[in-house]
Amino acid sequence: MKHGFILLLICQLVHVAAGQNASLLKSGPMVGYSSMSEVALWVQTTAPATVYFEYWDKNAPQNRYRTESYTTKKSEAYTAKLIADQLQHGKKYAYELFINGKKVPRNYPLEFQTQTLWQYRTDPPAFKFALGSCAYINDSINDRPGRPYGDHYSIFTRIYEQKPDFMIWGGDNVYLREPDFDSRTGILYRNTHTRSTAELQPLLGSVHHYAIWDDHEFGPNDSDGSYAFKHYTEEAFKLFWANPNYGPGTEGKGISGWFQWADAEFFLLDNRYFRTANDNRIMPRKLLGEAQLNWLINALIASNATFKFVVIGCQVLNPAQVFENYSTYPEERARLIQAIRDANIKGVFFLSGDRHHTELTMLKENDRVPALYDLTVSPLTAGPARNVDEPNTLRVPGTMVNERNFATIEITGPRNDRKMTIKVFDYTGKEQWAKQISAREIREAK
Repeated sequence: MKHGFILLLICQLVHVAAGQNASLLKSGPMVGYSSMSEVALWVQTTAPATVYFEYWDKNAPQNRYRTESYTTKKSEAYTAKLIADQLQHGKKYAYELFINGKKVPRNYPLEFQTQTLWQYRTDPPAFKFALGSCAYINDSINDRPGRPYGDHYSIFTRIYEQKPDFMIWGGDNVYLREPDFDSRTGILYRNTHTRSTAELQPLLGSVHHYAIWDDHEFGPNDSDGSYAFKHYTEEAFKLFWANPNYGPGTEGKGISGWFQWADAEFFLLDNRYFRTANDNRIMPRKLLGEAQLNWLINALIASNATFKFVVIGCQVLNPAQVFENYSTYPEERARLIQAIRDANIKGVFFLSGDRHHTELTMLKENDRVPALYDLTVSPLTAGPARNVDEPNTLRVPGTMVNERNFATIEITGPRNDRKMTIKVFDYTGKEQWAKQISAREIREAK
């Protein structure tokens, strides 16, 4: 009887300890970038706590590995980024989160993968990624009066169900509100509030994530390089995301970056940090800025990737000079497109957000140059645009979607005949349109 009581007491204490540690979890864990040798894992706690991850090859679970430990702190919004570095390429791993030495169970899978070593060996592997922008999460004490702007958070579940290898967040992933703009406290609060969305957690836990920003997590609506608190929003972005690098070509300033997956390279652009104000007509107008634009052109020329995805928060190819399209900065836009043509850069494909509608734009000046495409995907949970009737004369017919949605792009085929299949889904997971584009179309003239 005595031994039974002691055993019951121990079980109760273990249960209480597990509950206490689970209550210390604010959001995540999230899987960040993947390489052949390491993977970034992110988590946020509610108070100072020591965190680490244990992980194992799903085909060899008897061998467990552990990241370093890190004690979260208020000055970093209680976030932690830890590196799983005892990995082999081309493997799938499961992992667990530990807070203050106790495992914190999740009711959904926690998994990640390393990239495949295919070069000089096989055709590049097939892969699939998801894309979306404009994720507004309601917050009644800070939102404007009237009907809530955000809705259908279940879209994150629909993305998760597509089982992408990774997701690209195309900007406006967080919406700063008026109480947030002028303080580091408000900026960190807003990022924490958005990241804690319950429907988002399973997607964070087993899909790799990469991100850029646009105006709403950078600062106020339509904000530019003059925003006085951009050093705080830059800091917050780097605390809450786990891209592999920041600011190549700009001495680490801003949030631009680069990564590769199989035979594709992704150029993540910052269209805010160096931007001239939209209404400033008395200075040379720039959106990316000289240093970033030079880096991009040089990196595109150097790339041997089949697909060169340029990810940016605004539409690039839409010729309509409306809102914040790149067309409103015509000189810099023309310089980029002309550089792609002059240097005969093959395989460029733009991925954009911002516009609160989805469409595919195609530019092909003549049969001597390959086609350029711009896939705009927006919004995820923010309100859709009303009455989109602007004269985008380059829109591919049948690709306009004017409701909450996301896209997937799947790359398949042997190395000499790669194809991408684009699919756009509404917030219920219903397919809205699909289109296949061969690598030859964006690499060869015809």
